[in-house]
Amino acid sequence: QVQLVESGGGLVQAGGSLRLSCAASGRSIDSYIRMGWYRQADGKQRDLIASITTAGVTNYAGSVKGRFTISRDNTKNTLYLQMNSLKPEDTATYGCYVLANFGNFWGQGTQVTVSS
Repeated sequence: QVQLVESGGGLVQAGGSLRLSCAASGRSIDSYIRMGWYRQADGKQRDLIASITTAGVTNYAGSVKGRFTISRDNTKNTLYLQMNSLKPEDTATYGCYVLANFGNFWGQGTQVTVSS
């Protein structure tokens, strides 16, 4: 079983930055096939916005590419999402997920609100 706990969300003005963290319990995060971040705005579908593989290969959705950066610290078993140049349309609940060979796991998320 994997437990994921996100933190770092909050209220920020447009153009500002936030860094989200996702602390994972259980196995070392470098053993998972892929880890990533999703976001879900009120009344909208969940979108996968960034991911990183065990080899460190990253992938981003077009809406965040160039503004968001995913990274991980294996020593702290923590995944990060650095979000820069935030826009009001980035307002959503942000959560992390793990794709493992024994299942997929999702965090509850943390709220990010970007004011104009």
